[in-house]
Amino acid sequence: MPKPARRAVIAATQQLGDELAWWANNIGITGAPFDSYLTLRGLRTLNVRLRQHQENAFIIAQYLENSPYVSQVYYPGLESHPQHELAKQQQRGFGGMVSFDIKGDVNDAAAFLTSLEEFSLAESLGGVESLICHPATMTHAGMEATARLAAGVGDTLIRISVGIEDAKDLLADLDRVFNKVKPGQGLHAATTATPVSQQQDKEQSSSFKLTPAHTALW
Repeated sequence: MPKPARRAVIAATQQLGDELAWWANNIGITGAPFDSYLTLRGLRTLNVRLRQHQENAFIIAQYLENSPYVSQVYYPGLESHPQHELAKQQQRGFGGMVSFDIKGDVNDAAAFLTSLEEFSLAESLGGVESLICHPATMTHAGMEATARLAAGVGDTLIRISVGIEDAKDLLADLDRVFNKVKPGQGLHAATTATPVSQQQDKEQSSSFKLTPAHTALW
């Protein structure tokens, strides 16, 4: 199944927007027919999909906030988020992205990620399927450890792109794995190393046992 097309231009000023429109009209910056078809097809269900993304994300964020195995949840829809009031003022929804810090260390994070069944280990986001990733060794693996930590991307940070599946299935999977792995209780310290530097971060990625399909997304 082809991937959906995504396209947009946002100008900071009306003048810049008019200039871009002029150039687009003169040099023909238009999408291919099939890309345009995919865009139109996606727009027809955009409202329904985004509504489900947000509903599921909020449910999962609330669950994580109450979990004894999670130290911090990052989702602007939660009142505990430092910018919750700002988010309420500037938007009608809070999106489908949820991040959290799991208790324990990188070994607990690895054990957690490799035990899930309803979430695919991948870096992408915004799709109808729920994806989960370990930013320190995936999306931000190229950063030096000091810069990565300064940006708030620690070894225990996990990011979820919540899909539109039945929220009950997603919660059941999270609950099952949390109770199996029991993050923060030191059960996984002897199974893998705890890398800190950028080089050790690369070695750490092997603990996630990526499939060829996942490797293509690395």
